[in-house]
Amino acid sequence: MKAKLIAVGERAPRWVAEGFSEYQKRLSHWLPLELAEVEPGLRGKGRDALRATFDEGARVLAALPKQATVVALDGRGKPWSSEQLAQRLEHWRAQGRDLALLIGGPEGHAPEVLARADESWSLGPLTLPHMLVRLVAAEQLYRAAALLANHPYHRA
Repeated sequence: MKAKLIAVGERAPRWVAEGFSEYQKRLSHWLPLELAEVEPGLRGKGRDALRATFDEGARVLAALPKQATVVALDGRGKPWSSEQLAQRLEHWRAQGRDLALLIGGPEGHAPEVLARADESWSLGPLTLPHMLVRLVAAEQLYRAAALLANHPYHRA
């Protein structure tokens, strides 16, 4: 199984890109992880935020791998513990399909994206910068894979 993190937004700060790259490298033998950045919709004075979200949603859906299990990162999703995420990862692997994790824009996901998602995952009640969500999601995927491999990274 391969995973693809599809994220609205481009040009992450260096510290985010370096952190993501580190977990991507660590994950490479357990769960190859690819990052696909999607151009954000136009926002600002005189612009329609709903239109921007719709445009982002269309680009996110176009970036989905065929037949992938789709998980939207969304504040209204299920707040899994690290152990629960490891169980979900094991379940997704058993399905024999690739995995796509989706990070929306400032207003979240377009309704069409949420409708396409097989599951929704919440990182908790905190509001996080979307660039930081990339890093947290990659670290949690690494933690889940390490748990499944009985690697000592997770010491809860």
